[in-house]
Amino acid sequence: MPLERIQKILSAAGICSRREAEELILEGKVRVNGHVVNELGQKADPENDVIKVGTRVVGREPDKKIYLLLNKPRGYVTTTKDPQGRKTVMELLGKNSRATGGARVYPVGRLDYDSEGLLLLTNDGDFANAMMHPSKEVQKTYEVKVKGVMDDAALKRLAGGIRLSDGMTAPAKVRKMKLVESNSWIEITIHEGRNRQVRRMCEALGHPVMKLKRTKIGPVSLGVLPPGGYREITPSEVRALFRAAGKEPEKRMATV
Repeated sequence: MPLERIQKILSAAGICSRREAEELILEGKVRVNGHVVNELGQKADPENDVIKVGTRVVGREPDKKIYLLLNKPRGYVTTTKDPQGRKTVMELLGKNSRATGGARVYPVGRLDYDSEGLLLLTNDGDFANAMMHPSKEVQKTYEVKVKGVMDDAALKRLAGGIRLSDGMTAPAKVRKMKLVESNSWIEITIHEGRNRQVRRMCEALGHPVMKLKRTKIGPVSLGVLPPGGYREITPSEVRALFRAAGKEPEKRMATV
């Protein structure tokens, strides 16, 4: 079997996302055949090498792929654990969840602590990477309540791109939804994954975000799922998400 990057092996085995795997490697928490691996780019043979994260031996890629959609409430962090002791989205699934059969899943991407809405979870590393990789340009739609009345000129600036500290944002789809007590609700669709991007874009125009909810990723919508609720993503939805990222799902892909 050809050698693979270690972060890819960890992700494919359902240990964590590739981004989290890179952090584990840099922290010196990964060993291959007894040797600490602490540099990115190193490779291993997932069939023959003994790969450990802490005391856990990394097994082969899970036979059953799990894909979940969660309505994240405010006040939760989108990580598997939090050193600050805050509540994580994993607590919403519960231990030995019926949806996962006790298998380990992890969040795909991020939603801020104060944000809410659609969050994907999986144990499929290829799926997670396809959804998060900047080059895939998977669209994400948000309903946003901002302070003050956002006029047409501001909406046009949002749509055309905003210069932030890390560069100009790509064009976005923006529409005004409603006014509530001199505050504005807008809908914005972006395909970049910068940190707190929507909040920063609105703040740059003098309209701080009061509430932010992600309602759609690619072709999949949150729907009427209550806060804290979750459901399995249907096989057709998983295929549609893969295709939104320009990738065909593997034929052996399966859901719970």
